Amino acid sequence: MQPLKADLHCHTTFSDGTLTVEQLLQVANERQLHGLSITDHDTIAAYETALPLAKTLAISLISGIEISAEYQKKSIHVLGYAFDLQHPELRDFCLRLQENRAQRNVKILERLAACKFPIALEELYEKFGPVNLGRPHIAKIMVAKGYVKTVRHAFDRYLGDQGRCYVAGFNVEVPEAIALIQRAGGFAVLAHPHYLKPKKIVEKVCEFPFDGIEVYYGLLSPAQEQPWLDLAKKKNWFATGGSDFHGAKKSFQLGCSWTPEETFAMLAQRFAQHHRIN
Repeated sequence: MQPLKADLHCHTTFSDGTLTVEQLLQVANERQLHGLSITDHDTIAAYETALPLAKTLAISLISGIEISAEYQKKSIHVLGYAFDLQHPELRDFCLRLQENRAQRNVKILERLAACKFPIALEELYEKFGPVNLGRPHIAKIMVAKGYVKTVRHAFDRYLGDQGRCYVAGFNVEVPEAIALIQRAGGFAVLAHPHYLKPKKIVEKVCEFPFDGIEVYYGLLSPAQEQPWLDLAKKKNWFATGGSDFHGAKKSFQLGCSWTPEETFAMLAQRFAQHHRIN
């Protein structure tokens, strides 16, 4: 008997994915996923379209977000699940991040122009539409205009943390992200810990009050997953899993990793409670 699969880590064009909400849910349907969470970066905008569409496809959808947080100037991503989509503080937080991102984009474009790489803000909107625009979108325009050969080159030389045109964004500390998700009635999960370095940072981050940890990720082997599964048991955290699917940007296919059925059932129950309350 085939296991029921729920992929709890994927992105749409509302952040840095290449598929629209409709396209993503169609792929989920084709891959016979029974559950899904859209974890766009710092936004929950996908859910207005996704919830009714998922219902028609008989896909169990739970709320999700991936908050780009920091600890000691190290980027740490915090996944949030099964929170109330109407929670005013969370919605205000997302709005603040979007406004900050828009201001940051303008400053980045000014610095690029000073480096003789002019890009009009209108070009971004014409190419990508009214989505949560950020550095990945700017990098794609740089490639299209022949300023750089690859998106990676754009980040390495200009847009990355050490790049010539880097502009710092709104800083969210890890404990703040965890507390916000939990106040919104959801669960906070440490994203892709396998890729966090150095070990000292990982140990410190794991002292924060997460509810779970992303054990099953992308194409990790069982041997790579085992330390995080052991940690989850030690901390009494639940284990989640997902592909981190971005569409054409990454090789991971939707559904290549998934969350244990009992964990997904618990998350789905919490999310349903918010809907009944609302």
